[in-house]
Formats: sequence, C-alpha cells, structure tokens
Amino acid sequence: MMTLQRAAFVQEALIYGSPEMPPLTQTLEEVESELQENIGCVALDGARMVGAVRARLDGELLLVGRIAIAPDRAGEGIGTTLLAAVERRGAEAGATEAELFTGSLSEANLRLYEREGYVETQRVPGDDGTEQVFLRKPLTGGAHG
Repeated sequence: MMTLQRAAFVQEALIYGSPEMPPLTQTLEEVESELQENIGCVALDGARMVGAVRARLDGELLLVGRIAIAPDRAGEGIGTTLLAAVERRGAEAGATEAELFTGSLSEANLRLYEREGYVETQRVPGDDGTEQVFLRKPLTGGAHG
C-alpha cells in the first residue's frame, strides 16, 4: 500500500513542486491507522496491487481519499472503477453523499471526478498559492436511495 501510494503521488508532488505532500511523508503507522476504519478498495492484477482508494464514513457522508494508481497503469480506467466500487460500498453502509478533494493543479483528477458526477463545492487556499478543491456527489442505491 505504501509503495503504491508513494509511486502514485510522486507525479502530484512534481506538479506542485512539493515533496512534503502527506501521501509521501506518511509513516507506516499512520497508514495502518487510517486503514483501521477504511471501507476503501484495492485493484489487483494477479498478486500486484495496481490501485487503491481509501474511504471512511462520517455520518451519512462518505469521505473518499488517497486514490492511488500505479504510474505504469494510469489511463486504463482503474481510478474510475475504484471510485465506483468505493461509492457502492459507501452507499451500502448508509452514506447518501460522497466528498473528495484534490489540488487545483491536478487537472486529470478534476476531469475524472467531474466526469464521474462530482461537483465542486469549495476551494481552500493553500500555503503554496494553490487551492484544495472539494467536490461532492450524491450517492444512490444505499439504505436511503
């Protein structure tokens, strides 16, 4: 999980010129702690983990984070598949809405999320002149839908 996360987020770090991004500086203990209440998914190709997404419930809100795709497998639809799978899990667990965020320079991420039905709800300025872009999407098919 850590290897995949670091490999995936190196590209993001290059976009932002910052090697200090949390996905790159997180310790194994921090990752293990996040996975305790995780309802995320992984994508496997044989025994190799080629993608992962984490998520947790906050009331009826599914908080989606750390979507990581192996760099050599980018563009194959793995992110789209993982997003759909984690949304389904969240809805089954009672979530009625999903929220995720990305940086304002992460154009590929923003395109993916908007294509999948996410709508920008908020921008939070960062210290580096960029913004965190928060997006939300209603979920259907859960206990309430």
